[in-house]
Amino acid sequence: MEKLKNTIKTYCPIVSLVLFIFAILSVIIHIISELSVPFSDFFNRYISSFFRGLMAMITNLIPFSVAECIIISLPVICIILIVLCVKRVRRSMRDAVRYLVSLASVVALMYSMFVMTTSVAYNGSTLAAKLGLNRQPVSVEQLRVTAEYMIEKMNAELGEVEFRYGGSSVMPYSVSEMNDKLLEAYDKLSEKYSFIPRLWSRVKQVSLSEAMTYTHMSGMYTYYTGEANLNVNFPDYNLPFTAAHELAHQRGVLPENEANFVAFLVCCESDDPYIRYSGYMNMYEYLNSALYSADYDTFAEVYNSLDMRAIYEMRAYNAFFEKYRENVAANVSSTLNDTYLKAQGQTAGEKSYGMVVDLAVAYVIDERGD
Repeated sequence: MEKLKNTIKTYCPIVSLVLFIFAILSVIIHIISELSVPFSDFFNRYISSFFRGLMAMITNLIPFSVAECIIISLPVICIILIVLCVKRVRRSMRDAVRYLVSLASVVALMYSMFVMTTSVAYNGSTLAAKLGLNRQPVSVEQLRVTAEYMIEKMNAELGEVEFRYGGSSVMPYSVSEMNDKLLEAYDKLSEKYSFIPRLWSRVKQVSLSEAMTYTHMSGMYTYYTGEANLNVNFPDYNLPFTAAHELAHQRGVLPENEANFVAFLVCCESDDPYIRYSGYMNMYEYLNSALYSADYDTFAEVYNSLDMRAIYEMRAYNAFFEKYRENVAANVSSTLNDTYLKAQGQTAGEKSYGMVVDLAVAYVIDERGD
């Protein structure tokens, strides 16, 4: 036993030892969360939310995206780590082992952070259960009714929305002002639903948004910095909905379809007509795609009932996106994201984003009392 202690002391720094112990505890928590939904719900709401809030509060003090800086710096960081490793090997085997153990403990820390802030949330009760929605197989008629509901709501906002002539809409304020409006809406939603914690945070604008668009990513939540990152290169009407989506992740709503639906609910809660328009328009587009796949005639009928301004909005988006549609970066990003989502139990992978349609239909049916 004494020999083992000396070996550990020789090759494993105390800080690394602490991180490994923390990782073992995280493994236990991860396993329990896989086995118990009530445990996952409690841990996500009260423990994970603390860590997510803490990380968000720290990075809020920094005006730029820390996550973006880390990702951009990865090649340089890797080179530095390799050079340091070579130096340690040349110095002595003991130093080399201690260095590699230290690196392993950093990986262990990243895993622990993932468990404490993110992974447990994937194992909790569904958003439908929390909202009391009855999700069932969706019929074409229900899709039509839900799409028409979104159009009706969207039309009510269009009079307050400014459009470029024959083109896309214009957000009448800055991203920072949009953020404040979304936080106000989140506070309202928190009063309705206790599973959404109150949190003062900000979306971070990605500096390389143009380059990020080639990956087809409109936003990204990074658990290791607690930041909700926003690609500001996308058309204006996407920004409030996408920002609300990433802020939903920051508040513990991790499944993509559920984050989409919370983003919709948040936009609906807003006092601002442009944010409400963003919510209805983005949700209609998901329904529009589902209708197109389910029944073309019904899709065409509903689509032709759209206000021309909404049609111009979608045409402008298609024209914008054509430049980024087909490229290697998008294929790689899609594959990685799909793999990650499936690893977290979202068997549909990237298709899970579109599964928000089921929630929207259940919500509208409940609203209408059908």
